[in-house]
Parts: sequence; structure tokens; C-alpha cells
Amino acid sequence: MANVTRLVKDKAVVIFSKSSCCICHSIKMLICSFGANLTVYELDERADGQQIEKELIALGCKPCVPAVFIGQELVGGSNEMMSLHLKGKLVPMLIKERAIWL
Repeated sequence: MANVTRLVKDKAVVIFSKSSCCICHSIKMLICSFGANLTVYELDERADGQQIEKELIALGCKPCVPAVFIGQELVGGSNEMMSLHLKGKLVPMLIKERAIWL
């Protein structure tokens, strides 16, 4: 878990993604639509991408992308993100972690 822990440290929102994944793109656009400050790691473009994938799977991410961390905590994948959004809980989480300012 060392790679994932290091990459999410001190960042409000981190998304682990793959550049060819349309669901990943949708989740990135959802979060960006709020004006959020986020960090995206495209695993298929990183030398350590396969190792990070293994770590994400060990954390319970199935499939391993998209994997969204808010405030250094794993929120989940696309289902969890859409559920939070539809329940009106996503924006408050982003505000709390200072990813967006209103």
C-alpha cells in the first residue's frame, strides 16, 4: 500500500484511472464540474501502474479503476461516487476537504 499511500498524501482528491476507461472519464468530469482541485493518476501511463493496481485491489477496489480518494480516504469507484452525488453528499465532502470553495 506504500505507493497508494504516498500518492494520496496531502491531496484533497485523487483519482486512479486509466486513459482508455470511459467510466473513469465520466467520474473525472463529474468532479471537475464542481470546480474541484483534483489529482489524476493514469495507471496505464505510469511505470508503476501495475503495482498500484495490485495495491488498489488489495484495498478492495474491484474493478481497480476508477478509484477515488477524498481526504486521503478511499471513497470507492464509480458506483459509490454516483450514489454520493445523487444523495447530495459529494459536494459537502469536497467542500470539507477544501477541494472546492463556495
